[in-house]
Amino acid sequence: MNYKKSAMNFNIHQYPVDYELEPALIRHHREYLNWPLVYFLEGEGKEKRAAYVGETTDVLTRLKTHSKSEKKQDLRFVSLILSDLFNKSAALDIESNLIRYIAADGQYVLQNGNLGIVDHQYYQQKEVYHTLFTDIWSELRSRGIARHSLKHINNSNVFKYSPYKSLSKEQVTGLKIILNCLLDENAKVSLIEGGAGTGKSILAIFLFKLLKTDLHDFNHLDFDEDDQELFSLLKEVKEKYGNLNMALVIPMASFRKTISKVFKNIKGLTSNMVIGPSDMVKQEYDLLIVDEGHRLRRRVNLGSYFGTFDQNTEILGLDKKTSSELDWVQIQSKKSIIFYDELQSIKPSDVARESFYELKNRTTTGKEKLTVQLRIKGGNEYVKLVHQLFDDSKQHKSQIKDTSLYDFKLFDNLDDMVEQVRIKDQQKGLSRMVAGFAWEWISKRDKSLFDIQIGDTLLKWNSPERDWINSKNAIKEVGCIHTTQGYDLNYTGIIIGPELDYDFTTNQFVVYKERYKDKNGKNSIKDIRVLLDYILNIYRTLFLRGMEGTYVYVCNPNLRKYLAQFIPANDYSEEHKPTYTIVHKPNEFTVPYYDLEIAAGSFSDQQSVENITYIELPDLRQNEGHFVCRVVGESMNKIIPNGSLCLFKKYTGGSRNGLITLVEGSEIHDTDSGANYTIKEYASKKSTDEEGWHHEEIILKPLSTESYEPIVLRGEEIMNFQVIGIFVRVLGIN
Repeated sequence: MNYKKSAMNFNIHQYPVDYELEPALIRHHREYLNWPLVYFLEGEGKEKRAAYVGETTDVLTRLKTHSKSEKKQDLRFVSLILSDLFNKSAALDIESNLIRYIAADGQYVLQNGNLGIVDHQYYQQKEVYHTLFTDIWSELRSRGIARHSLKHINNSNVFKYSPYKSLSKEQVTGLKIILNCLLDENAKVSLIEGGAGTGKSILAIFLFKLLKTDLHDFNHLDFDEDDQELFSLLKEVKEKYGNLNMALVIPMASFRKTISKVFKNIKGLTSNMVIGPSDMVKQEYDLLIVDEGHRLRRRVNLGSYFGTFDQNTEILGLDKKTSSELDWVQIQSKKSIIFYDELQSIKPSDVARESFYELKNRTTTGKEKLTVQLRIKGGNEYVKLVHQLFDDSKQHKSQIKDTSLYDFKLFDNLDDMVEQVRIKDQQKGLSRMVAGFAWEWISKRDKSLFDIQIGDTLLKWNSPERDWINSKNAIKEVGCIHTTQGYDLNYTGIIIGPELDYDFTTNQFVVYKERYKDKNGKNSIKDIRVLLDYILNIYRTLFLRGMEGTYVYVCNPNLRKYLAQFIPANDYSEEHKPTYTIVHKPNEFTVPYYDLEIAAGSFSDQQSVENITYIELPDLRQNEGHFVCRVVGESMNKIIPNGSLCLFKKYTGGSRNGLITLVEGSEIHDTDSGANYTIKEYASKKSTDEEGWHHEEIILKPLSTESYEPIVLRGEEIMNFQVIGIFVRVLGIN
């Protein structure tokens, strides 16, 4: 038995799964035998260890049931996660999160099916149980069960495109239509339409995993009504088809490579199940699922792909001049499911929208539309705004809804935007610069050259063509539509190039064909309006990549003026504009400015005047007892940006709970500065005895977008501790 008592509100106990397990649970955990708990079964596998995550209110019965399963007999150890805080909803929530994160962590291959994973809403979910799950995950990392941080996993493609997801009601409806289509003898195609961020790729991958999962791997004890209905339909499909010969078709090579890596890490799936359109010709399939169907190709501007296209159409007995890859899908599969968004068609080689209209109107086609925004924090209102922005008709501010929940800014200075994207990448990860294809890719042949020059700013296009988003130097480069379509980012910095402009006389967009450098994207186009539609689609698509924010820089002044009516101006420079003056001699308006690295934690009056600089603050009514320090690091970046000059007031007594404090202590080792002082939010627990009250525990809390642990001081650690100052405000960034 592996036992560890946690200072938090849970315990984890590990036992071998053998004849001694039941008596051990009765002996040690009688009070939890009929209490909600979460468990983790693990064993050995051929390449990776196998595992199963579950929850129960009857642990003995549940484990007996597992012992009768042939697949779970190789799971030799069980870890019980116990907490007095658990209720049924909380246990289900912890279970669902563990399935999601363990599947993406890569240490184990999960035996869980992907039905029954639900986003539960319940009392104190955020206040208590979010922190509880974070602590549980940290403990699992210390035991070697989990490997990566939650932040790392959140930004990984394996997590973003994992089939272990809870589906929206819209997606569930779409899934039912698809399964019914598979059961309908007269139905040939399911066409699922949806804009960027409506969950098309997630639904495609979820469906693929669902159809490739053994029915015995589903734990239907906790299914809701939708899960039960889906399971019944799935059972009928499997009885009808057996083991489906199927593939996931992704037209874009970069995104295809990414999803291939995701499939490699999921039980029952393999990377060769993800194919390109030309691979369809090699064999016939029971089912083809096509993601990003709008990027299937026809015989226009194909470059080096002309030969392969012609060869494939000949094999399939098609007319190369009138057929497309959309026809290949229908010929090579008994059934097909196609996910499609006509507003993400970006070049002449994409299948004409008329072909999809014709397919949609067939009696053999099932149809569903996804409309709820699942990716972007700005929600459907931000999506509407983006579509309004790139509509040629007149738009008025009164028509545009509030998008304050979304970080949407227009920059006048490109360097500022580049820097802000870099900072967001440090804070949150997966933040990238992208641009319209308005510059030649000269660095492809000569790495010493820069591709994009705007004023004094020099930038390079993406060096790898495939999976650039996740490449090592991506934050130093600029991606284009071909390397970003299909991907999720946290923040996107978009350069709208000189190929697009706005005419206030006609209230219409203008495109300059000679400035657009994608030859395959413009050759053969005779009608400039057709090219304009493609370019507007490109920018619509780029504007819908960032989940948390989108920053915009516009090359042409007229277009910038037009967009400035609708996109909030970047106020970064104003927000952090210094409200102080640095001087070398004190006067009636000055306060001392201490460099923490020089002060080394000492703020006594014994420092020599020669070593002190002063900050002049005319707006400070009473400067006595105040001082300024520069704060370095990200541990307080929700309140104090890295590098800020901050005003403090010397601490003279009184309660400090809930205040941001500058503290010093021999037991403090700040992770940002490495010194014995730190700036954190203060909290303490006190106890009283015959000698009076004293501190039982002092907690110094970070307030950060990144992962920082609180500093906890107890016993003798508190003896050499002092509060030096109370934070007043940020003066500016130095």
